[in-house]
Amino acid sequence: MLTITKKQQDIIVILIEKPDLSSSAVHVELSRRGVEMSLVTVKRTLSEMVGHTLIQVAGSGPATTYQITVTGCIHAAIDASVYCAVEPDRRFGLKGYNFELWPSFPTDVFLDQELRTLEQATQDYRRRTTDVPKAIQSKELERLVIELSWKSSKIEGNTYTLLDTEKLILKHQEAPGHSSSEAQMILNHKDAFTYVHEHANKFKDLTRANLEELHAILVKGLSVGLGLRNKPVGVLGSTYQPLDNIHQISEAVDSLSRTLASMTTPYAKALVALVGISYIQPFEDGNKRTSRLMANALLMAHGCSPLSYRSVDEQEYREAMLVFYELNSLVPIRKIFIGQYEFAATNYAVV
Repeated sequence: MLTITKKQQDIIVILIEKPDLSSSAVHVELSRRGVEMSLVTVKRTLSEMVGHTLIQVAGSGPATTYQITVTGCIHAAIDASVYCAVEPDRRFGLKGYNFELWPSFPTDVFLDQELRTLEQATQDYRRRTTDVPKAIQSKELERLVIELSWKSSKIEGNTYTLLDTEKLILKHQEAPGHSSSEAQMILNHKDAFTYVHEHANKFKDLTRANLEELHAILVKGLSVGLGLRNKPVGVLGSTYQPLDNIHQISEAVDSLSRTLASMTTPYAKALVALVGISYIQPFEDGNKRTSRLMANALLMAHGCSPLSYRSVDEQEYREAMLVFYELNSLVPIRKIFIGQYEFAATNYAVV
């Protein structure tokens, strides 16, 4: 587990924006940003960060510079709203897929206090869900399915209200003035969650087989091709371009699968699946929906609370994902994940 000091975080943010800086250049940049730190302290902090694999050394002697690592990027405290307020063409993030990302991913992605928060929430959740009567279990499952189906669909632009969603799922009544595809998207969420809830043991880890199986349920009846895509896709509001070669996409999915298998906690597996599937965009459509359901499948497979995303702000969620696409920083989406996990562990009793 890792703890990052404020001094280290100040340097991470600089190096993610301006790679290959000498210690003196880092000192000058810190001063320019109003951070008071002596050159001696800068050099000592850089050395500590190398030891924690947050950064790496390039060159030697007077030509020594420092570069951000994948671990450093993951922990970069980026303000997503500030970053995304800049026009896409003027942002300093990556424009293409980072092939070093999954092979270099750490085995856990949470800081010490964050992991303690998640573990405490799980303890509380397991205590609350012990010996819950069947009737209450059924009602709790129903409530979570409705709220998840509504919010996950809303993130994708679906205009059904929560009440519309409840009527659709419980009474099979489509809302007037809405397309049939909106109703289908919501019902697919219900079916997908029901499937992973009933087959949790199939989702101890992400595999290409269970990924494609889950995607097929989520896009049923929506005129979306099945299997890995063989044509390019773009990301709205970003210059980031996902892979456009089916062979590379297949390799990327396999690499993500291996990365998840190495993760030390179910929370890390779920969070990295959430961002990883969206980052790779393996399918022609339905990628983020699949990522959210896969994250839940992984959590439930390890006895943890599933998420409904009920209180997520859609704009905040999209901005957090853009920060991961372009900077590989998990910090904004990690904050959302932790908040949603605490909320779910406290408010649902789905077992």
